[in-house]
Amino acid sequence: MPARQAPPAIGPRLQALRKERGLTLDELSAASGVSRSMLSQIERSQANPTLATVWHLSHALGVELSEFVGHQRIERRGRIDVTAASFVPEIRTEDGQCVLRILSPADKAGSMEFYLLDIAPFGELVSEAHTRGSHEHLTVLGGELAVMSGDTTATVGAGGIARYPADVPHAIRNETGAPAQAILVVIS
Repeated sequence: MPARQAPPAIGPRLQALRKERGLTLDELSAASGVSRSMLSQIERSQANPTLATVWHLSHALGVELSEFVGHQRIERRGRIDVTAASFVPEIRTEDGQCVLRILSPADKAGSMEFYLLDIAPFGELVSEAHTRGSHEHLTVLGGELAVMSGDTTATVGAGGIARYPADVPHAIRNETGAPAQAILVVIS
């Protein structure tokens, strides 16, 4: 198995792009719809932005999401966009037990997002309620995961699919001693 790369340093990259464009935090906040306090926290690496937030910021800064997160443009081959594996953006939980590789195109952020999810033994991905009407579709590729949505819990084994409301607090947990992997689709 290849060694895991460190997640991209979004805070310093955001600050560098903002300063290159001569924008204040207030100006970027107005252009992106992301609050000034959240921008400040992201720049200081005190907050991990969602994919939707990163998409709004990259759009406001006029850069491709892959360039913003991975410092590299997508290679275009005719009608096919190719992103090298090392430049696929990742989101990690604070404890490092869950890694979400962002598979969806940037223009789908906030409406339909696709992730490759790896959860270490006894790791968990806990989420607050998403926007009203949101759903998640989890396809377990390997291992076994417990899914909680509101007050309901289900166990999903390899090859199984769970579809559940995500507009309530929800979580995906690996309650076993073996790693688990899944595809997670978030529809808002």
